[in-house]
Order: sequence, then structure tokens, then C-alpha cells
Amino acid sequence: MIQGTTKLLGVIGHPVTHSLSPAMHNAAIAHLGVDFVYLPFPVKPEDLKAALAGFAAIDLRGFSITIPHKQAILPLLSSVSPIARSIGAVNTVYRTDKGWCGTNTDVEGFLAPLQTPTYQPREGSDWSQKVAVILGNGGAARAVVAGCAQLGCAEIHVVGRNAQNLAEFQQSWVNSPMPVPNLQVHTWDNLSMLISQADLLVNTTPVGMYPHGEKSPVSADSFDQINAGAIVYDLIYTPNPTQFLKDARRRGAIPIDGLEMLVQQGAAALKIWLDTESVPVDVMRQALRQHLGLE
Repeated sequence: MIQGTTKLLGVIGHPVTHSLSPAMHNAAIAHLGVDFVYLPFPVKPEDLKAALAGFAAIDLRGFSITIPHKQAILPLLSSVSPIARSIGAVNTVYRTDKGWCGTNTDVEGFLAPLQTPTYQPREGSDWSQKVAVILGNGGAARAVVAGCAQLGCAEIHVVGRNAQNLAEFQQSWVNSPMPVPNLQVHTWDNLSMLISQADLLVNTTPVGMYPHGEKSPVSADSFDQINAGAIVYDLIYTPNPTQFLKDARRRGAIPIDGLEMLVQQGAAALKIWLDTESVPVDVMRQALRQHLGLE
């Protein structure tokens, strides 16, 4: 029940009506029995600075950030974590005595399933001998590169359409707070060769997202090169599964869908806001699956 003592959390974006975050966070809050509520706040780009001042005035405890504010908010924060600086984006903000602080839980969310026994690389659990191939070189790819670097992957390959954008992407990591020396970039025509080497293949592109669920970023011919037992990870969570993951499963690969990253990055944020390690991840996952009609 919302009352005068209820503390506020939320998500900002423009638009924000599509956000799934309220469903999973309020399910967790209800399960924990804490006096919080998580609300969506539509904030236009030109109103971002004013919104931060307003949030401070009403003692908002923290908030998630979605498009288009993940980069724009950086100069407005009192402090930004090294991981968020490396990625160049903030998705979680919390308040301290020094003001608003930003971090990025997408890396933690991406890594969470890969650090469980179910999703270990082929022939043992040592990532230092494994090859990661990442499709796309946008903002989501930056979180995945940082995650693969934390795993200690021997090689990290990023595949994109535009050679200049790829070169800029690679250069941006050179002077990053978290340099990635083993990062290589490739145009799409190298994809089949790279897939044959991949222990971990990650789609960070929007290809195959609803309402274009019949599409995949990888052709059937290229997917024939995937090794049985390789892990194939799609950051898209609708449809579920995507065509990309259906094709992966048919070829003996191990699929992970984007719903898990969404849940885990949210759980990591909730731990920060509530200052607890005890967050009901299963409750959050079930709430999202029900919300998406997957139950």
C-alpha cells in the first residue's frame, strides 16, 4: 500500500510507457515487504536537468535510465563509476550525501547467467581460452565487450556494418578506464569465419526484435558454422525465443535470451537502492514472464 512514508524509485525515458521495469521491481518490492514503490517518469531530453532537481526535492531514492538519457545524464551526475565511464552510459542512478551517482548494471546483468554452472564454456569453465564474437557495435555492444573482458576471454571480436564506426569503437577502448587490448573489429563479410571460432556468440543488434521476429542477424548458411556446445546469447527478449536462438538450438548451441539480462541488471540496481544482497530474482523473472505472456 502506498502511503505517506513510501519511498520512491523509478525509471526515466522518453517514451517510457513500454518499460518492463515497473512490473519486475514492484513484484520484488511486494515480495520483500518494504515500503517502496517504483514508478515510470516520462522525461523529455530538454527537461533532464530539471527532472534531477525535482527528484532531489521529492527525495527520490534512485532511478533507472532508458533511451534517450543514458549518455546525456553523464555530465549532470556528481560521480560516475569506472564501468559506466568505460561503457559511456549510465543505466542506474542512486543518491548519496554528495548528490546523484551513476553506474551501469548492464555488465553485471549480462554476466550473471554466464557465471552459473548451466552456461559454462565448452570443455571446462576457463574463459581465458575462449573466443567471444559480438554482433553489433552500438551501446549494448559496449556493455557486452566490458563483460567479456571481465570474464577474461582470450579474444573478443566485434562485427559491424561500417568500417569507420568499427575503428572508432575500437579506439574508444584504448583510453578507457577499462582498456580491452584483445579487442578486434570486423565487417560483416567475416562473420562465417568468426562463427566457426566462437565459444560465445552474442547478438546486440535489434534484428529479430518484435514485430520482425522472423528475422535473424545471422543467415542459415553462416549459422551452420557454429560449434555444438557454443553459447549463443541474444539481448532481445521479445519474441521469446528469437529466430536467432531457435537456429542456435537446432545446431546444438546453448541459448540464452535477453530476458535474463533484463532481470539480472534490474536485480543489481535494486540491491544498490535497497542496500541489500537479498533480492528475489526468481520473483522478478516470473513477473516479467507473466507480463510478456510467457507463463
